[in-house]
Parts: sequence; structure tokens; C-alpha cells
Amino acid sequence: MASDTGPRTNQAGLPSANPTSSYWLREPNTLLLGHRSTSDLPEEADIVIIGSGITGAFAARSLLQDYSCNKKVVMLEAREACGGATGRNGGHCQPLVYGTNPAVAAFELETFSFLERLVRDENIDCDWITLSGGVHAFMSTPLFQTAVAQIDSLTKSHPFLASQLEVILPTNPSKLARLRAPNCHGAIIQKTAASLWPYKLIAHILTSLLPNPNFNLQTNTPVLSLSPSPSSPGKHQIITPRGTLTTPKVLLATNGYTSHLLPSFSDLIVPVRGQISAIVPPSPVQTLTHSYLFAADPEKGQHAPRDDYLVQRPMLAPDSGGEMIYGGGRRLALRLGLGQYTDDELELKVAHYLKSNLSPPLDLGGKDEELPATYEWTGVMGYSRDSNAWVGEVPSHRGIWVCAGYTGHGMPSAALSARAVAAQMLGLPESGQGHARLPEEFKITEERINRARQGAKLEDCGGWEGAYFSGPADGE
Repeated sequence: MASDTGPRTNQAGLPSANPTSSYWLREPNTLLLGHRSTSDLPEEADIVIIGSGITGAFAARSLLQDYSCNKKVVMLEAREACGGATGRNGGHCQPLVYGTNPAVAAFELETFSFLERLVRDENIDCDWITLSGGVHAFMSTPLFQTAVAQIDSLTKSHPFLASQLEVILPTNPSKLARLRAPNCHGAIIQKTAASLWPYKLIAHILTSLLPNPNFNLQTNTPVLSLSPSPSSPGKHQIITPRGTLTTPKVLLATNGYTSHLLPSFSDLIVPVRGQISAIVPPSPVQTLTHSYLFAADPEKGQHAPRDDYLVQRPMLAPDSGGEMIYGGGRRLALRLGLGQYTDDELELKVAHYLKSNLSPPLDLGGKDEELPATYEWTGVMGYSRDSNAWVGEVPSHRGIWVCAGYTGHGMPSAALSARAVAAQMLGLPESGQGHARLPEEFKITEERINRARQGAKLEDCGGWEGAYFSGPADGE
């Protein structure tokens, strides 16, 4: 691609042809399985969306439903619909209210509310459960003290955001015990959190678009290359194994795989592999009313912190269901998962860790045992060099938009990010849509790209969600 230069160290390739089996993909929607709206790949389109996860789905919905544009929209998916990160995540949605820029925190809260209303208003069968909150259990004192200092600052600068949080000090052991975090060095409760079946949410969005004659979904159609069209000035040529498609506008809703088609973003959005297990709790099944994040400073001999997350599936009967969806252990993974864009294998050390570290919050009677898992899988996230998502048209690549790089926080930010990028693609004003404005921190500019490249590389800081806790709380 012309002018597409830059570091290539962590460039992604195509999604794996035979990925691990995700818990969320065990009940595929029959309308979407192997779906191709037309038997042949269209030769032209007004807009092409590459990726069919939460970003691609909500971008298509915004274009065709919210903005009612009369344009031919083709969605290309390398594998089955929603088979990437959205179909392979932790099954929870929790805005990050502290340790990030306040505008980003407000945007995530608004996105959460938008999804909650959407599920309710359209009666979407995706197991959405609004929880009592998300417990951030700190397993080391320095990290907890850093988080508390950020919240103290937030109380002064943005009291509404601070009101969404509750700090539980280690001097309140009874409260920590009730939260099932008796051994932690302190905890923070975020009052906004939910669990859900992410694939079913996106399946609803995509199937609702299928009757629209302007929407064309092509699954199992990997994009091999994206380049300027040699025969149509101002357009882009998309080459797939099934043919070539030409379009003036492309949206890369590809998250961790973005650099496969946009190599100059290799150092800005890095693929990071995570691993998750659906763990069968011992009988009688204990019910959790919160989701959990376990954070800790690096242990002796390690340079990466602990950053694990847990949510429970609904109970199906008094003593069935209730699987623990537990992800993390990345400090034990190959290269901390950085630069890993394949999701076709499990890492045994991580698998053992996830199945052996659920006490607390589960009371296992003091037993140190490995619990069984019904599903174990990996997925590829897109980690941003400056921790913020990248949303907008790419400078020097006219007609190519990106909406990716959520750094593990796609569920509470992707839907409205996709809506904003859809408005950009149509040349519509962003305001007046009844939703929070896209944070300036998300917008793609040459200045931001240059500024990000002056900062530390992800491989130099581990690229952790936990790094949020060491960031400025007041956005200064």
C-alpha cells in the first residue's frame, strides 16, 4: 500500500483456520453459519466492512439502520460470523471508571447504558445480567494504594465518576470476606457491570440486518490484501481467495488483526493472545453476585503483573450450570501473549493456572485442586500503544477507516465507537445522535500517531490492562 511504512515487529497475519473451541460459539446461529448473502463475491460495493464482531456489526447497523444510508455495504469475515475476539472473550461488560481519562470513562459508561437499553428494548436473548458490581481485588498493597490515590483525585475533579466506585480498605476484613475476597490487600467495587453471551448479542444484530437488500455478509472470506485499485483511482482493491472487490471506503473492524492489512499500525495496535476457561465449580455450586478482576504487582522473578478476570454463568438448576468463565494468567504465557495472533492452541501453563486459582472467590475448603473445564480457548485482542482505541480515517490512506485497538475493553466501548466511525464514513456530524461524543483520545490524527510512537512500546511495558492503574486519574 502506498506510503504504508513503519515498524513491522508485531504485524499480525490472517486468523487461524482451526481455532480453539470457544464456550460462546458452541451454539452457532443457523442463519449465520456459513452465510453468504450472494453465492458470488460482489465485485463492487459502496462500503466494505472487514470483520463481523461487535465493531463490524454495530457499524453496519449504524450505517443501514440508524443512519438509513442507501449504500451497498459488504461485510467480509475470515471465518464464521463473530468468530474472532467478540466470540472468544470473557463474557462480561464493565466500564473502566478510574485509572483512565475521564472522557473515556464517561464514554464507556454511556456505551454500557446503550447496550443495556438495547438488550431490554429489543428483547435480545443474550443472557444479559446486570450484576451488583465488579470487584477489583488487589492482591498487593502498592497497586491498591496507587488505585486509591487515583480515586481520591477523581473525587475532587470528577465527583460523578467517583460516585460509581466504592473503596474497601484492608481494615474492613468482614466486607472483604462478604465480597469473597478475604485475602486481598483492598478492593474497589465498580457499581456498573454485567455478564452476557456476547456472540448471541452480535448474532441478533447481524440477523436483523440480513433482510436488508443493501447488506451483504460474506463469511469464510479472508482478505489477503488491501491496496489502491490499479484501475479505479480513489478506490481500494480487496483481494480474497474468492475474488476481488473494489470500493471507495473500507472499515477495518479487525482489532488485533488490523496490522495484517495496515502494516504501518503494527506498533500502534499489537495482537495479544489471551486464554480463558469455562470451569465447572464444585458441588454445591456457589453463586457469585459480582464479576471479579484480580490485580497484583509482579511477583519475585517476574516483570508482569497479575491481571485475571472472572464472571459466572447463570444457574440452570439448583446444582447445574454456573460455570466460572475465568481468563488471564497471561504473565505465564509465551512473550506475555504479545505479538501472538494465532488462536489455534492452548498454553498448558496458563490452562493449569486458570483451573487451579479460584480460591478465593470460591470456597474450596482449603483444597488445592485443579477444577475441570468444559471449554478452554484462546482469543486475540488488540492492544493500543497509548491504551486508547483508534477510531477514524487513517491519515495518508484516504478512504480507509479503523475502529480497533480496545486493549481488552471492547465490550464497553466498541458499539458507540462503531456508531461514531459510521457517521464519519457518511460525512455526518457526530453530535445530535443522543449519545456521548467519541473521546478525543480515540480519534486518529498524525499528531496522535507521532505522540504514541514517542512513548514506550507495548513490549517494554508488558501491554497490560493493569497498566491503567498506573496512569493519570484526572486526564492531565
